[in-house]
Amino acid sequence: MEDYKVRFIKEFKELDERLLKLGAMLRKYDNGTLEFTPTCPIYMLRKQYVIMDMYRKILTERAEIEKIDLSVSLK
Repeated sequence: MEDYKVRFIKEFKELDERLLKLGAMLRKYDNGTLEFTPTCPIYMLRKQYVIMDMYRKILTERAEIEKIDLSVSLK
């Protein structure tokens, strides 16, 4: 597989993992079960989540156009 495709897939998978973790944190915050108080304002973390999700959607669309299989397991 070409190097740029490997880098693309790694970037997508890292973003996906971070998005899941941030979403879980925001849900815990909303439920009152977050074990810590964020130093960053919650509105900013929500904005970050939205923008990261938009970026994920862009990468997904680009992967379709460039025929990059995002389900490939990299080691």
